[in-house]
Amino acid sequence: MRILVFGAGVQGSYLAHTLVRGTNDVTVLARGKRAEQLKKHGLVIRHYFQYKNTIDEVKVIHALQPDDLYDLIFVVMKYNDFPSVLPILAENQSQNIVLVGNNADAHGMQDLLQEKSTMTKNVIFGFQLSGGLREESGRIICLRGGGQLLLGSLDGEITIKPLLENAFKHVKFKLAYHDDMDAWLKSHIVSIVALNSVGYLYDGDLKKVSKDKKLLKQAISVMDEGFQILEKLGYTITPANQVNFIRKHRQSVYYGLKIMHKLPFMKLMNGSYREIAALFDSFDKLKQQLNIATPNWDELEKQAISKFISNNH
Repeated sequence: MRILVFGAGVQGSYLAHTLVRGTNDVTVLARGKRAEQLKKHGLVIRHYFQYKNTIDEVKVIHALQPDDLYDLIFVVMKYNDFPSVLPILAENQSQNIVLVGNNADAHGMQDLLQEKSTMTKNVIFGFQLSGGLREESGRIICLRGGGQLLLGSLDGEITIKPLLENAFKHVKFKLAYHDDMDAWLKSHIVSIVALNSVGYLYDGDLKKVSKDKKLLKQAISVMDEGFQILEKLGYTITPANQVNFIRKHRQSVYYGLKIMHKLPFMKLMNGSYREIAALFDSFDKLKQQLNIATPNWDELEKQAISKFISNNH
């Protein structure tokens, strides 16, 4: 199967590795230094929990042309980078597109793709349950507890499910499906903006975060307020047990976060705060539809965004 992975960061690199091992014809779209690293050294991944290294050869392109045809295109990038590539995807003649990653505007992205394309696109949304970082050398350190890609369509049935399953049939990689992917993605935003923000305030020093009782408890309140926003807008929090646990067992959640931030591999999980800032901005648009108080959310956003603006001037 001819597959393009658009994006060669941590998530895209691991997905490309999996698809190569699944005997697919895989091309990676990368630019600049990353493209040169892939051409020279291949796709180098250190699998953190599995204690192994892998190297895969992949085809590399720098741009997607309108007449480049692929059976599947997986677009794996940060939320703030999606808008710049949507017109390119719309212009391309490939029909089957999977947008993988954090997403606060799935409906808007799908609408834009359909409006700007000359053909009907099969647009699927996904989230890969893994993390890690890319070293200066280009090697990826990947954290995964077993490969899994959560997938969902905004239009009900996933018509290209057989195509997706065929792409992964030769590898130990689980495809899971969700009936309300938009709600799942929005629910996920609540926890990641809270947890990434507390880490950002301490410049990624998670041991210091683990000792800040007030900040961790504020993060729990931030998540509660975020879920309240979604509930009042009619979204179903998913998975439902996360919000129930946060509300009924706040002390246990606090100790869980305290322990979690002490774990050595957690320092590999912090992503770009530029993406978190974009997610905050998108969530603010949801908040504007309501008239409810979110003091903890507002305060954490103010502190973290102020620091982000200061760091980027």
